[in-house]
Amino acid sequence: MNIEELKSKALEFGFTLAEPVDIKTIKLRDEVREMCAVNKCHAYNTNWSCPPACGTVEECQKRVDACKGGIIVQTTGILEDDFDFETMESTAKKHSETFVSFLKYLRKEHPELSVLPLGAGACMMCTECTYPDKPCRFPELKSSPMEGYGMVISDVCKANGITYNHGRGTLTYVGCYLLQ
Repeated sequence: MNIEELKSKALEFGFTLAEPVDIKTIKLRDEVREMCAVNKCHAYNTNWSCPPACGTVEECQKRVDACKGGIIVQTTGILEDDFDFETMESTAKKHSETFVSFLKYLRKEHPELSVLPLGAGACMMCTECTYPDKPCRFPELKSSPMEGYGMVISDVCKANGITYNHGRGTLTYVGCYLLQ
């Protein structure tokens, strides 16, 4: 599957944007990881997909650098106003469901692809993660957050000519599928 086919298929699945990403533009930063440790999202040290379980910044960078290409995907919602929490939640849910569905498709229909899925937030496959006592129940569907890896998402989008902020009244969730 080439990148253009991958982009097209991602759009068919329901993403509002799918564009190629140049692996050389992905630089992971310790400062981003340090923000994870503040734990505002309450996911730090609670699951297999987030830090510290996803590995050090150096380990994550090695995984990213082993990839040859991939795509960035986005799901953008249009808000009625700044307090349209219903659309915020439904856009997050749509992005998460589409992200997992597309990952399942890639794993099933293209087993020849080695995919590193990096999503928008902690893995939500299980109601309660087995971390740290037992192995992940669904390692083939687990995805780490882009920020958890140490990415500044707006920088990665900008370096690849992808709009990150779609303007006032919008909310965009971003993920990527990197391919070895």
